[in-house]
Amino acid sequence: MRGEDSQTGSLFSYVSCEARVPSDHPLRTIRAIVDEALDVLSDRFDTLYAAAGRPSIPPERLLRALLLQAFFGIRSEHQLMEQLNYNLLFRWFVGLSMDATVWDASTFSKNRDRLLEGDVARGFLTAIVAQPRVKALMSDEHFSIDGTLIQAWASHKSFQPKADPTAPDKPPGPDTPRGRNAERDWRGRSRSNETHESKTDPDARLARKSDGQSSVLAYAGHVLMENRNGLVADACLTRAGGTAERDAALTLLDRRRRTKRITLAADKGYDVTAFVKELRARRVTPHIAADRRASKLGVARHSEIDGRTTRHSGYAASQRIRKRIEEVFGWTKSAAAQRQTRFRGLERVGWAFSLTAAAYNLIRLPKLLADTA
Repeated sequence: MRGEDSQTGSLFSYVSCEARVPSDHPLRTIRAIVDEALDVLSDRFDTLYAAAGRPSIPPERLLRALLLQAFFGIRSEHQLMEQLNYNLLFRWFVGLSMDATVWDASTFSKNRDRLLEGDVARGFLTAIVAQPRVKALMSDEHFSIDGTLIQAWASHKSFQPKADPTAPDKPPGPDTPRGRNAERDWRGRSRSNETHESKTDPDARLARKSDGQSSVLAYAGHVLMENRNGLVADACLTRAGGTAERDAALTLLDRRRRTKRITLAADKGYDVTAFVKELRARRVTPHIAADRRASKLGVARHSEIDGRTTRHSGYAASQRIRKRIEEVFGWTKSAAAQRQTRFRGLERVGWAFSLTAAAYNLIRLPKLLADTA
């Protein structure tokens, strides 16, 4: 018998969001890990909010919502709130009931400064990798390091000469851009980070990842990956520059508490004498790809990586595994929609980068934990 296509609304609903989520859904495992990490940050949240006044939206719910934005590549907070309004899976993960009112998208902007002040994103990543079941999946001896460019929310037209405070004010000339999105002629004009800066985002730098690529206004994102399962052990973001990757690598290494020697795999860009000496002074074995490229005169470049390191089988293993760090950058830029940041300023972009690195670990963990069960 054919059923009738009639729509009758019920006055009451006795089914919760919890019942709508399948018992084997990966977000259930992720939610448990997230809740444990947020519980560690509870005392930090207390210091960021006033003791009296009107209760705010819980920071735990804001962070869970931002994780959903990274998991599903949602482009903006407005679209995130739109989906949170009707998506029962999203409501359950964030912690909203069926009839709870969804907050306005501007709430994220109002609370982001508070979360920035508490360095919540980095603390959240640290709390995740410190959990015993997660720590058991990670190596504490073998790591890889690499960096990538995160395109800034600024155009080339905003990259203009720096103002000279000692020079008198001059009226606009014929080459001064007028109006919105005015035309600019770059022919015959040299630009560099020493003489120019972006008027839209002064922290962004003109950079390129390798020869043959075009330069863009960008930041440098850095990831320290452990080599057992390719999870992110730490992450940071800096201004782009010639030594940014090597400087950030030392910073990430100095953050870690360790009592024994470790290995660090990296590409040819890290094969620099001063950097290798810094690693050895820190009791870090440099499993770096040797850079012996020939110059225009046919002279081979001197490499600090010699037979003392390359003769061990662990060196070849590190060189093979270190390429998995590109999976982190690939997911961050494509699935999490972080190829070009939506924020301006070093602190805000860095906060989003660290939170996205934590989100990458979270999407990997359900399968890794299931395989070890």
